[in-house]
Amino acid sequence: MDIVQLKTLIHVAELGSLSKAADRLHIAQPALSRQIRNLEQELGTYLFERHGRGMVVTDIGREVIAHASRILEELESIRVTTAGGRSSYRGSVTIGTTPTVAEIVTVPLVRKVRDDHPHLVVRFSSAFSGYLLDWLQRGELDMAFSYDPQPLHTLRIQPVLMENLMLVGPPDAGLRLDSPVRFTDIGERHVVVPSQRHGLRSIVEACARQADVKLLCNVEADSFGAMIDLVKNGFGLTFLPLAPIYAQVQNGTLTAAPLIDPEPMRKLVLVYPADRRVSPAAKFVGDSFVEITADLVARKIWAGHML
Repeated sequence: MDIVQLKTLIHVAELGSLSKAADRLHIAQPALSRQIRNLEQELGTYLFERHGRGMVVTDIGREVIAHASRILEELESIRVTTAGGRSSYRGSVTIGTTPTVAEIVTVPLVRKVRDDHPHLVVRFSSAFSGYLLDWLQRGELDMAFSYDPQPLHTLRIQPVLMENLMLVGPPDAGLRLDSPVRFTDIGERHVVVPSQRHGLRSIVEACARQADVKLLCNVEADSFGAMIDLVKNGFGLTFLPLAPIYAQVQNGTLTAAPLIDPEPMRKLVLVYPADRRVSPAAKFVGDSFVEITADLVARKIWAGHML
C-alpha cells in the first residue's frame, strides 16, 4: 500500500469512473486500474462494484477512503510543521478566484505578497466556482477562493466568510446602506442577474421564492463589468457583495442597500487540494487572504461576518 494508491482510490471514488480519474490525474487508465486492483488484492476485499456505467464504492471502500483522507491530512501537517522558519519564499503560486472576489482581493493580496516575499510570483485565474474546483483537482491551481463547494475527499475546505448580498442600483434608485430593502419590494422592479449556471442566481431565486416574489428579469450577464454597466445605464437593479463596488457606492456612481426578509447570503471558502502537497508559499497566500478579508469586514467594506 502506498500514497499514490490512496490518492487514486479517492479520485476514482469521487468520479465513479477510471477514465475520468485518468483524465484528471493525467495518468493512463490501465495504470490506474492496476493500482486499484493491487490495493484490493493487498487488502483482500473489493473496494468498488464494477458495472457498465462506471464504478461504485462499496461500504468497506468508504471506510478505507475515510482513513486514506486522514492519512493525507497528516502528511500535509508534517510538511507544514517542517516548513516553518523560511525567511523568503520563491517560485510561484497559482490562485483561482471567482470574478467578484478577484475585484476585491487582487490588489491588496499582491501588495502583501510583494512586501513580505518579493521573489514570490502570484498568478490569478478567474472563473465560476465549478471551473475553479475542476482546475484545482487537475493540478492547474495551487488554491482557490470559492463559494460553498460540495464537500469532497480531494478538497480541503476552510470556511472564511458568510457574505451578504446587497441590492445595487444607479444613483437615482434611492438605495442607502443604512436603509434595508424587503425582498417583497423588488417584485415590481427589473433586475439584471447572471445566468442559471452562476451560484449567485440560485441564491437570489431561492430568496425570491421564499418571499413569494417573481423577479422581472429581461437581461442576464455573467460578466461583473457588464452587470455594473447595465445597472448604471438603467436596465435594472442587481445583487452583489458590497466590497467590489464599495468605491463606486462611496463616490455616488452606484447606490446599494442591504436586503432582508429573506437575507441573501453565501459562504466564501478557501480551498486547497487534499491529495497533494500544499507549498508553504501557497499556505502563506491563503493566510494572507483570510487576513485581508477580516480587515475588510472589520472596516465594513465587505458586508458579512467571518467564520
